[in-house]
Amino acid sequence: MSTYTPIASVTLSSAQSDVTFSGIPQTYTDLVVVANIKGDTGNVGLNYQFNSDTASNYSSTVLAGDGTSASSDRYSNQTSAFFTSNYGAGTNDWVTVISNIQNYANTTTNKTILTRWSKGTGQLTAAVALWRKTPEAINTIKISALGVNFASGSTFNLYGIDASLSAQAKATGGTTIIRDSSYWYHVFTGSGTFTPTQAITADYLVVAGGGAGGGYIGGGGGAGGFRSFTSQSLTSQAYTVTVGAGGAGVTGARGLSGSNSSFNSSSSTGGGGGGSNGDNLNALSGGSGGGSQANQTAGAGNAGSYSPSEGNSGGAGIGSGNFPGGGGGGAAAAGASNATGGIGGDGNSSFSSWGAATYTGQNVGGTYYYAGGGTGGSTANTAKNGGNGGGGANGGVAGAANTGGGGGGHQPNTNNPGGNGGSGIVIVRYAV
Repeated sequence: MSTYTPIASVTLSSAQSDVTFSGIPQTYTDLVVVANIKGDTGNVGLNYQFNSDTASNYSSTVLAGDGTSASSDRYSNQTSAFFTSNYGAGTNDWVTVISNIQNYANTTTNKTILTRWSKGTGQLTAAVALWRKTPEAINTIKISALGVNFASGSTFNLYGIDASLSAQAKATGGTTIIRDSSYWYHVFTGSGTFTPTQAITADYLVVAGGGAGGGYIGGGGGAGGFRSFTSQSLTSQAYTVTVGAGGAGVTGARGLSGSNSSFNSSSSTGGGGGGSNGDNLNALSGGSGGGSQANQTAGAGNAGSYSPSEGNSGGAGIGSGNFPGGGGGGAAAAGASNATGGIGGDGNSSFSSWGAATYTGQNVGGTYYYAGGGTGGSTANTAKNGGNGGGGANGGVAGAANTGGGGGGHQPNTNNPGGNGGSGIVIVRYAV
């Protein structure tokens, strides 16, 4: 949650004409000054100067009233932002001043200051000021007394507020934090730590890295394992998040398998590498299995033996004609076999309704997929897309990053590797 974070505090032990806050950190979105002041010999006002700017770059509009009468004043081209409430005769009471300085660390806009002022005699003031100097971040605030000095015992407190989206969430961590009308989503495209700031109930998606396609008329790489979990209780502690890398293609040989992803002791298995005519090795099993070359065995899916299954088997190569590779398995379907290269199995689209899917899943006609298999290579050189969900096309096209897509098998060139597998992803969501 965005809250007041203390930055600095001053309490006067004797009458003083001004107070300065310097070296203000630039890690917040807004600043708040809360002052409780009194004049040493009479009513006191105050003004602000930023970054030692004494030029005529300030303007203020002040509205004041005491419940019976009201007044307004406008001050243009001043050397300070001017705030006071000496409406009527009044008495020298303690005055509470709260000023919000918005977007203080921004270097592209002028700074606005909103101030509220209340006095013991029932006087109230609302004011707005603008610092019109060429935009720069505020790192120093000088608060000066008007009319008389600030009395001993006057206090000045400076707070920072982080009003960014991430500061309002109930947890920290993630490459990106997204919010829709119902949920917060913490998206991890790389390994990290997820830390709730309170006990929460969460759903999460764990997709492993995809396997690489095989080189030299190779099979498609299997998609990374796809697993989801609902209504999981998480406490206020750090949880390690591991996002698996995609497997690497090898020149003229079988592709390497992807790496596992994990969160909260739940893992998904890296996709199996696609087989190759170059080394005559079987395709590898994994979250989804790699597609095989002719006369080889396709890789099996669901290597973690999970229920429900994390993925499907790769397609078998065809043993005559163009000797094409089979497609890598996907989260929702097995890889295919075809005389011109088997298409990778489609990935899972059941998370299209998640707000984060719009930013991270592969968009196919408005539906978002993860963990599609790579398409197998063929001597026919017929271009074919990979399975929906980031699967790589034949010709050695890599699986899409952070979808867990398998890499595409390469065509008949012994000097080129199959496509690398796409890296995995972990997404954690909880109710707003």
